[in-house]
Amino acid sequence: MQYQSANTDSLMYITNRPELVFERGEGSWLYDHTGKAYLDFIQGWAVNCLGHCPPEIATALSSQAAQLINPSPAFYNGPMVKLASLLTENSCFDRVFFANTGAEANEGAIKLARKWGRLNKGGAHEIITFDHSFHGRTLATMSASGKAGWDTLYAPQVPGFHKAAYNDIAAVDALIGPKTVAVMLEPVQGEGGVIPAEVEFLKALRALTEARGVLLIVDEVQTGMGRTGKLFAYEHAGITPDIMTLGKGIGGGVPLAALLAREAICCFEPGDQGGTYNGNPLMTAVGLAVTKALLAPGFLAGVEARGQYLSQKLLELSARHGLKGERGSGLLRALVLADERGPDIVKRGLERAPQGLLLNSPRPNLLRFMPALNVSEGEIDQMIAILDDLLKG
Repeated sequence: MQYQSANTDSLMYITNRPELVFERGEGSWLYDHTGKAYLDFIQGWAVNCLGHCPPEIATALSSQAAQLINPSPAFYNGPMVKLASLLTENSCFDRVFFANTGAEANEGAIKLARKWGRLNKGGAHEIITFDHSFHGRTLATMSASGKAGWDTLYAPQVPGFHKAAYNDIAAVDALIGPKTVAVMLEPVQGEGGVIPAEVEFLKALRALTEARGVLLIVDEVQTGMGRTGKLFAYEHAGITPDIMTLGKGIGGGVPLAALLAREAICCFEPGDQGGTYNGNPLMTAVGLAVTKALLAPGFLAGVEARGQYLSQKLLELSARHGLKGERGSGLLRALVLADERGPDIVKRGLERAPQGLLLNSPRPNLLRFMPALNVSEGEIDQMIAILDDLLKG
């Protein structure tokens, strides 16, 4: 596709992209090179937690860019220290390592757990993960994931990961052995179909891991930073994990991620972990602005309320069209279809005129919704009205 003086063929082919170029975004709306508007209920796969181009991020970027961009991760910088402090003050964790992507944060969690196992558990290094899980696209995080077909895509896999059935405590118990160092899970399996972990399962998992002397790692790359109505999804179960990873929403659209751990687990030594851009002030200044916005009085309560509103509207839609209901947590939700026309609905939503609708279908029989956390009830109503028409077609 020709775009001004450039051509899209210069980009490496990795996915089927539509013949359009997005040029501008504001709140819940995106605008392409023809001026067409799209109501965005994907938001960069739950990345843009405050919507497109929020003033908090624009101000943080412009202000910080004029002061300091990257002094090297070998030195402290102000936004890095302030954001780490804010995260530890509002979680059960004591230390933070900043990274660039969720996959990098999850790699760090795997490395930290394995080193802890070497030092404290006789070299234990195996990690139990779950069927249909998604932890990233590096070799190790793909091996940790339970996504169908990934075991052969870049074979051989990184060894040391065993898959249990989600929400099945007996399946986890049966896999724990002398080489097990940790259990790692998403509190809501996003790519797996927006499947929440049951509160009782999370409580039982924390009790089991403590009893068996293994770590509990929560991958909150998608569920963290207010997505479920609490700052972190593990809070719904009232548990204290050992390690947590964050990504997506923490940067509100810029590349930022984090690995958090309790003090007793932190065993990295100089040279064990690092990264050229990790914790740079430009990105952490944005993370600081985003986190402050999420912690503002009433914000998370608003996310919870709009999550309930979206759930209610999806249930009404499901009843009208004879579908199979909805599920999810907060503003991470899915509508379960009665057939496998999810990709077709996504395509027709994109192509709809004069305004398009951006949705995601991680499984052919469902649609996933990941709007901005400050999406309005009016915008939810707009989405539901458009989707109502698409379902009639």
